[in-house]
Amino acid sequence: MGKITGFLEYQREVPARRPVPERINDWFEIYQPFEDGRVRTQGARCMDCGLPFCHTGCPLNNLIPDWNDLVYRDRWQDAIRKLHATNNFPDFTGRICPAPCEAACVLGINEPPVTIKVIERAIIDHAWKEGWIKPQIAAVKSGKRVAVVGSGPAGMAAAQQLARAGHDVTVFEKADRIGGLLRYGIPDFKLEKHHIDRRVEQMEAEGVEFITNAHVGGNVPVEDLKRDFHAIVLAGGAEAPRDLKLPGRELKGIHFAMEFLPLNNKRNAGDHIADAQWISASGKNVVIIGGGDTGADCLGTSHRHKAAHVTQFEIMPEPPPERAGSTPWPLWPLMLRHESSHEEGGQREWAISTARFAGNGRGEVTELHTVNVGPPETKFAAIPGTERVFKADLVLLAMGFTGPVRGGMIDQLGVELDGRGNVKADANYMSSVPGVFAAGDMRRGQSLVVWAIAEGRKAADSVDRYLRAS
Repeated sequence: MGKITGFLEYQREVPARRPVPERINDWFEIYQPFEDGRVRTQGARCMDCGLPFCHTGCPLNNLIPDWNDLVYRDRWQDAIRKLHATNNFPDFTGRICPAPCEAACVLGINEPPVTIKVIERAIIDHAWKEGWIKPQIAAVKSGKRVAVVGSGPAGMAAAQQLARAGHDVTVFEKADRIGGLLRYGIPDFKLEKHHIDRRVEQMEAEGVEFITNAHVGGNVPVEDLKRDFHAIVLAGGAEAPRDLKLPGRELKGIHFAMEFLPLNNKRNAGDHIADAQWISASGKNVVIIGGGDTGADCLGTSHRHKAAHVTQFEIMPEPPPERAGSTPWPLWPLMLRHESSHEEGGQREWAISTARFAGNGRGEVTELHTVNVGPPETKFAAIPGTERVFKADLVLLAMGFTGPVRGGMIDQLGVELDGRGNVKADANYMSSVPGVFAAGDMRRGQSLVVWAIAEGRKAADSVDRYLRAS
């Protein structure tokens, strides 16, 4: 694929990030433009490897070598057809997916892998610019109605596939805007929200109905969905945050990441946020507990708030700078990663655990008391003599999620849960309740955007077969 000798002739190249002093003063995406000619050169690096492991590295099974080759040959319109054949929203994955496909690239065995994510983003941006993205309206309607609960990437993918199959689809979203975590969990500097808006417009033209401020199990009774729809798809995500129940947890100034990030996105969208509700990092000593992507999002947001100092905690030991021997190719590598937010400042602490929070007489958090811990095989045993105290005016808990929120819709539907507290579903994505399906984080637990889209597509296929059989 690509140019036969391209991987020997060209080096890996990715778009440059905007200068830190510039980007921390705005909320625009961080990457500078990358010319089509340079993208084509990167496509030329794709090898004729015979067995493209990138296919299996990608949960969507994207036809990566095919569209790499088409880009190299300047056949952009053919490239977007190949890309859309497996991925409804490359505008999202090309920006926020960690690219497990690149970790599985055959060239990556002994050279920097092909810039798959860069090429993907370039294809979809090129397609929008040229006006090639059009609504795909079903020629024949089935007369069946499907309710999709949740408008994140899994719900959007399921809804679009079902509408194109000819079903009448209604998406119920409890928030005031469509997009789920894409809208309110991902900062604008990683995903500007116009990418979501134009996909919503496309889906509305395809016949999908979106209803916001519609909390199924709350102001929208579950019985209404069971009565009015032939099938239900649960795609509400894994929104129950992992808490840190330690002495001092009740102090003011300790918040979940998903309290902090959505408010910021709402304000950027033009909403008025009352001072009593607003969570600001401005001028504060911020401690982020959690070293993953959500923690990095809190870090970048805190920089843009002009925090005085930011420290990010991770209970795991610091990974090696290169792929660890325990995760050989083509596995997702254990290695140290520097997100754009880490370039912007802040301090990272590894193998550290919070012991307690301390505050002042006004009930506000002022300190974190910590201890260093051993590796996972020691069950993170505390290391005596490593106790420290960190100043903290704002603490953000970004330790991941434990599954879908219990109660409400889950209980009213009576669906069975698995051992991890997720909605249990069979190989066809159907829950224990006939006609009720589950997809995305609500079914598999906290995961990646690319997994969410893949699950939404597969669940939609099962729903379609279920409806046509009935």
